[in-house]
Amino acid sequence: MADQAFDVIVIGGGPGGYVAAIRAAQLGLKAACVEKLPTLGGTCLNVGCIPSKALLQSSEVFEEAGHALAQHGIAVAAPKLDLSQMLARKDKVVQDNVNGVAFLFRKNKVTWVQGEGRLGGSGTVLVKGADGAESKLTAPHIIIATGSETMPLPGVEIDEEKIVTSTGALKLPAVPKTMAVIGAGYIGLEMGTVWRRLGTEVTVIEVLDRILPGMDSEIATQAQRILKKQGMNFRLGTKVTEAKKGKAGVALGLTSAAGGAAESLTVDVVLVAIGRRPLTRGLDLEKAGVKLDERGRIAIDHNFRTSAAGIYAIGDVVVGPMLAHKAEDEGAACAEIIAGQKPEINYDAIPGVVYTWPEIGSVGKTEEQLKAAGVAYKVGKFPFSANGRARAMAATDGQVKILADAATDRILGAHIIGPDAGTLIQELVLAIEFGASAEDIARTSHAHPTLTEAVREAALAVAGRAIHI
Repeated sequence: MADQAFDVIVIGGGPGGYVAAIRAAQLGLKAACVEKLPTLGGTCLNVGCIPSKALLQSSEVFEEAGHALAQHGIAVAAPKLDLSQMLARKDKVVQDNVNGVAFLFRKNKVTWVQGEGRLGGSGTVLVKGADGAESKLTAPHIIIATGSETMPLPGVEIDEEKIVTSTGALKLPAVPKTMAVIGAGYIGLEMGTVWRRLGTEVTVIEVLDRILPGMDSEIATQAQRILKKQGMNFRLGTKVTEAKKGKAGVALGLTSAAGGAAESLTVDVVLVAIGRRPLTRGLDLEKAGVKLDERGRIAIDHNFRTSAAGIYAIGDVVVGPMLAHKAEDEGAACAEIIAGQKPEINYDAIPGVVYTWPEIGSVGKTEEQLKAAGVAYKVGKFPFSANGRARAMAATDGQVKILADAATDRILGAHIIGPDAGTLIQELVLAIEFGASAEDIARTSHAHPTLTEAVREAALAVAGRAIHI
């Protein structure tokens, strides 16, 4: 395309980038978004959040049909898996979502520039198209929103066939007999759950002595117990030293994280899910004067400004949890700051959700964080086994856990493992955002019979007055 001038240029079309571009356009700014992929939506919509949830939903229905309908008095023949149809449905869900973003760009008059963007200095973004031709865009404000990529593991070479990242795990052509998942975080547990439901024997290998690092340890321990009961195997405190492909599969070299004799585990497929790192290669940050922090993230101030004038950064390339909704919030806020507004983001009110079954939702401080900070707190818990709606759903695993300040009763953190935890946690996100107390929730009427009553009962339990347990 010919050289063009804009008010705002966003590099990256993922959740943070496309939201930033749309919000800037809504505020009357001429906005462009540069994206190297042929579709918008970034990792999240194309090979991350959306396709993984589509497969989680399909695999959950498959497992329910095979194992859970008889208790409801529904007799059906053993279900037959049509993996190609399941993957086709996943692809359609992805396509519908990315097409939706393209529609929103047209609706809001955002210019979509397909190509690989890099900083050219003096308010310039150079874009290399698929044909190799380079064009120049200019703007006084440039937002970097290039997201993240899978963290590599030394000694393990990815081929996206036998040794895969989440991208390859979303399109395996057949159900493997065995799979090793390296990493017990969100991605590893979710993708491991998909293939376990479809018939794979899954072993999760984690170098730490627990799963879900960073989440409340009590909830993580309960999650491991439930997932193990479902058939998932765990090798904690174990380090992977190498991966060798052969006719029999992939042979992993293992050793105890504390030291010890080497072992070997051979599986059909290995999923590497040890985390993600900021994707900043090829942006020419140094030439533009954009500095990185000690962990390779783009350094910013509280207004998302980098060390280079007129250049901002949001999402996975900056400090904070690598979550799509966090990037979206930052994208909108950054555009508003550029337009002269003064938005604020409460980073204590950003939830995290693991979409296994039961789901796991978390917001605010964990019990370990409060102890480490010396904060006096109260705890309220309520199990789903005592909730009438959960019993009716045959979904009684898990609990709601609320942490409140011992002096003020203000909610400091909340953690849920149970049915629809990702939805239930939002009441507690809102509570933290508005500085609510546990008593505020306890005195709010909750419809009966609903899962939300478990949240109210946990809030009541903070004061030692839960009714139904």
